[in-house]
Amino acid sequence: MKSLKAARRALSVTAVAALVSGAVVASISSVPMAQATPPGNPVKDVIANLFEWNWNSVARECANVLGPAGYGAVQVAPPEESISLPDYNGVTHPWWEVYQPVSYGLNSRMGTRDQFAAMVTACHHAGIKVYADAVLNHMTGHTGGVGYAGTAFSGKYSYGGLYSSGDFHYYPANCPNSTDQITDWNNQTEVQECELVDLADLYTEQSGVRAKEAAYLNDMIGLGVDGFRMDAAKSINDNDIAAIESQLNRTTSGTAPYVYQEVMPGGAVTPSMYTSTGDVLEFTYASDLKNNFQGSIANLSSFGSSWGLQPSANSVTFVDNHDTDRNGSTLSYQNGRTYLLANVFHLAWGYGTPQVYASFQFSSSDQSPPANGDGTVTDTDCATSAWYCTDRNQAVTGMVGWHNAVAGTTVANWWSDGSNSIAFSRGGKGFVAINNEGSTGTRTYVTGLPAGKYCDVIHGTYSSSSGCSGPVITVDGSGNATIPVPAYDAVAIDVDAPGTCSNCATVTFDETESTSPGQYVFVVGSLPQLGNWSPASSVALSSAGYPVWSASVDLPANTTFQYKYLVKNSDGTVTWESDPNRSYTTPAGGTATLGDTWR
Repeated sequence: MKSLKAARRALSVTAVAALVSGAVVASISSVPMAQATPPGNPVKDVIANLFEWNWNSVARECANVLGPAGYGAVQVAPPEESISLPDYNGVTHPWWEVYQPVSYGLNSRMGTRDQFAAMVTACHHAGIKVYADAVLNHMTGHTGGVGYAGTAFSGKYSYGGLYSSGDFHYYPANCPNSTDQITDWNNQTEVQECELVDLADLYTEQSGVRAKEAAYLNDMIGLGVDGFRMDAAKSINDNDIAAIESQLNRTTSGTAPYVYQEVMPGGAVTPSMYTSTGDVLEFTYASDLKNNFQGSIANLSSFGSSWGLQPSANSVTFVDNHDTDRNGSTLSYQNGRTYLLANVFHLAWGYGTPQVYASFQFSSSDQSPPANGDGTVTDTDCATSAWYCTDRNQAVTGMVGWHNAVAGTTVANWWSDGSNSIAFSRGGKGFVAINNEGSTGTRTYVTGLPAGKYCDVIHGTYSSSSGCSGPVITVDGSGNATIPVPAYDAVAIDVDAPGTCSNCATVTFDETESTSPGQYVFVVGSLPQLGNWSPASSVALSSAGYPVWSASVDLPANTTFQYKYLVKNSDGTVTWESDPNRSYTTPAGGTATLGDTWR
């Protein structure tokens, strides 16, 4: 039998305190929403897809990362008991085991039922909704075996007291092919009543099957689950999905569960056929991002429904997921900085409900996540190379907050160099510049923001007491800012992350230097606010009083630091002033001005 992945390619309770390690959490508010809209806080809608993380790890991530960063929800792996395959063609416990249910019990390779329930509670306490990946189209593709909780099944169409042969589609009663397999994706009957690479296809038109599937989903709703990703929804008739949904209970927050469905484009069954039963995962969005981030991102100025995408209101968008990162149809962690820049754009652009994917690294398409000998997944350790935790990368967490800050605004002040450097604002609330090129670009941008100082959330975090841990961007009275954007990097500022703090002194750097056209003066130093000696993160000075170049920076009070000035040409060439380093100690508060001349 092929893996479930092959079919995708063919298509184009323990104590919560112990789980969250004493983290401080806050209660979630519930806002009644329509089913086709993510429930909860309508501003905090970003979904973290923690693919095949175990339940204890998800709980800790909700409390320590997702909640504080401003995510709205977490998507977790299918929680049902799945088949256990200690050796499949030389692969120990392939990742796609979880997409082959044996029973609807909640003891799986991700953890026990009690751990699942505790995870949901921990995430709710952190303000995070929980969406479970639901496998309703099929059971296993094997003629016998055992699940992770010890449940045995004796045949491909026989699952103890759960399902028997009359509960499945097969030839000739339903599937027109004697092989029982889908061979023609332009034939809706085949797509929905034949088997997806040997996986026993459930007869979802039958009330008995629907009742059992609804009971499974309601069991999770009873434990606090807020919604579902419908796996392989393309192979389930939309009328069947509607009938199952009609039997679902309200969530613990009093809303209908949020549903988004996996419906890959192409063939007789299209994503638009499912917008009445929930949102749809927008695969074309992800593949178009890859094409342009490996081509010209200047083309993205019109990115949206005119490109053939599903409407924004019906779409869950992503840069990659567990299907696409293995077949190369989208970018993935293996694309390095370009992948992170695509995530920055994704969170900035504001199309659909955005999803951030974080999972394990792999060298073969069937490879298991890090696991014990029995296949149970071990705790996620983002400090090792075994995992790739996109959700907690500073550029991504900074953009989650940025995304929330600009909610309800439209794109304005678009700029590009015609190739791979772009910039735009979202109303008067946020500005982002993305440089997908091999050299630093410096220019004066129209940010659309009010005059003031702003924390670059790509490289630093903001707190009211200590200010910005990274570079601070100054916007002048005309809404303009001179910003260096390093190679394969980005800069983003928003009104919720000012560059000021209560325990700082404002230091004005006045540096006298005669420059040529196309040259800019910067200050760099030993503090994060001065770039930690990195020219790429240095602070741009304004030439408004030329030949005096000036900028005011909030720095920690009573702190000694070293600094220098440097000149950058428009092509990114850097010239440092001569040694030695300059040194200064900030006052206890207030302001100070340094009058310096280029050495």
